[in-house]
Amino acid sequence: MTAAVTAPCDNPFFARVWPVAAAHETEAVRALRRENLAGLSGRVLEVGAGIGTNFPNYPSSVVRVVAMEPEPRLAARAQAAAAAARVPIVLTNETVEEFRGGQPFDAVVCSLVLCSVRDPAMVLRRLYALLRPGGELRYLEHVASAGMRGRLQRFADRTVWPRLLGNCHTHRDTERAIIDAGFEVNSSRREWTLPAWSPMPVSELLLGRARRP
Repeated sequence: MTAAVTAPCDNPFFARVWPVAAAHETEAVRALRRENLAGLSGRVLEVGAGIGTNFPNYPSSVVRVVAMEPEPRLAARAQAAAAAARVPIVLTNETVEEFRGGQPFDAVVCSLVLCSVRDPAMVLRRLYALLRPGGELRYLEHVASAGMRGRLQRFADRTVWPRLLGNCHTHRDTERAIIDAGFEVNSSRREWTLPAWSPMPVSELLLGRARRP
């Protein structure tokens, strides 16, 4: 849920609540985070690193992670997590719009961030350009649900949820946006991380892998 395209990125309330939420993630979410990073290698770009929750999960086959976190309070926490990681992690406060990656990346990781960017289509096109041909987009994202929960999500998105939670929009068709940006989806599935009866609009997550042709 970390906003990746805001300049400047200043979310004082979200910067206070997100570290608490991240520290109390369910085991189901932690397992999905590990699965999202499993098997990565080479140079990796992580968008919206937050407080560095993913950093301990990168496999040793990753030679370098460039982690983007433009919210300064979250970035300070991520810096400490980067220092303790087993792979080299370089933190940048640039946004996707500003970032100039140089050499293409072998993979891009998005975890609970595409729900928060101002322009998902633009962000995904930019990430496509930053990947080498054949490179992977790994994503673990909030996703639009159907039925009653979908109606709850639309209500949340129209009211206070984005304003309080770093521009998080819970009812986005993220996988359609990924395909429209030119990616080929290799695998994806939806997972419930809270009981189906939970009133939270972010109970359902989408885990997937896509590639740049």
